[in-house]
Amino acid sequence: MTRMIRILCLALLTITGLGSSSLQARADDRDAKCERRIHQAEEKLRDAVNRHGEESKQARKRRQELEEAKRQCGDRHDRDHHDGDHDHN
Repeated sequence: MTRMIRILCLALLTITGLGSSSLQARADDRDAKCERRIHQAEEKLRDAVNRHGEESKQARKRRQELEEAKRQCGDRHDRDHHDGDHDHN
């Protein structure tokens, strides 16, 4: 009976370990996709500002797209990456 309990505990630990590692991998993949989406939106904003000016309708549209990408990914990006994109000096 004790041997059976050990085997069941080992099986449970193995299954739990595999499940948590796959969840972590999916979270990492989701974070990477969010980072790429935000980075692309930042590049488009810089391009719009360079081509059309800081207060142009194109730049405003790109700012909205950047904010939407950040919102979709959660506010983690704002806490972790203060890179000055919102400084208009």
